[in-house]
Amino acid sequence: MSAHGPRRVEVADVSAWPARLDARSPAEYADDHLPDAISVPVLDDDERALVGPLHARAGAFEATKVGAALVSRRIGDIVDAVARDKPRDWAPLVYCWRGGKRSGALAHVLAEIGFPAGQLSGGYRAWRRHVLARLAELPGLFDLRVICGVTGSGKSRLLAALAAEGAQVLDLEALASHRGSLLGDLPGAPQPSQRAFESAICAALSSLDAGRPVWVESESRKIGVLQVPDALLARMRASSCVRVALDTPSRVALLKEEYGHFLDDPEALCARLAHLEPLHGARTIERWCALARERSFDPLVAELLDAHYDPTYTRAMSKNYAGYPAAATLDPVGIDVAAFRAAARALAGVPSR
Repeated sequence: MSAHGPRRVEVADVSAWPARLDARSPAEYADDHLPDAISVPVLDDDERALVGPLHARAGAFEATKVGAALVSRRIGDIVDAVARDKPRDWAPLVYCWRGGKRSGALAHVLAEIGFPAGQLSGGYRAWRRHVLARLAELPGLFDLRVICGVTGSGKSRLLAALAAEGAQVLDLEALASHRGSLLGDLPGAPQPSQRAFESAICAALSSLDAGRPVWVESESRKIGVLQVPDALLARMRASSCVRVALDTPSRVALLKEEYGHFLDDPEALCARLAHLEPLHGARTIERWCALARERSFDPLVAELLDAHYDPTYTRAMSKNYAGYPAAATLDPVGIDVAAFRAAARALAGVPSR
């Protein structure tokens, strides 16, 4: 058994500790956590809800007695499940909300076993402050190149093609699990919490080379229910733009591919279109829904683009993105992967293969 307790670890040194154990409750972990951390709750959600109010009702001593009994039983299970097969030099970093009793109890047991365990000073709260500070400074380090284009022009496909060609990309819609419009939620993929979204952006930016351009899609302030961090959005809006352009039939075909779940469920589409009634009136929405129910999707999509999406996008871009009026235009020859890969190579200066 070790005579030494766990080492106290500062947020600045987290990168040196790749094995990370989150001792908070499952709900806390689901809201956000350190990158690659494993959830090992020493109190589950119900137990945390039980122990927390005891501090106010009965005092810290009584609450700690109840909590200690629960934590002690849970730590045995954690050691069996997570630590039993680890070598002596396994060095887990344990954290909880404030870096206090929950992480301290687990880190102490692991250290007593003989593992060189660490405990994060300040816990998740300190990590959260670190993420917010980094999000304020990181965007200014990069040469961002913004991909613009009206709805259905293939911005996301071009971004994916650029990544496939080895260019650096920041795919905010992938991180947000949302395509960024009224119809943009992804079936079966709920959006993360705002904190988790920000942590993912911070991790993505931290992994990029500031000496090379970073391609990012034009976004509004919100992607679904999530807000793009202020410093990043300001940097994007001040950056140079490239406009990807497709003719209307190609855009309609592309959107039918990407939003096939609405083609399969016209009533779900109608429910979303109802949100546009204040802008376009009840009669227009009724007519659009009639087209959806008739499965007349080509004229429906074309009219939605002409009457709603194109004017809305053009106004927003002209108002918010300084580089939009002077943006160079890129015209993919088709909407398949090969067409966008060729466009990406031309855009990023990658030699043809």
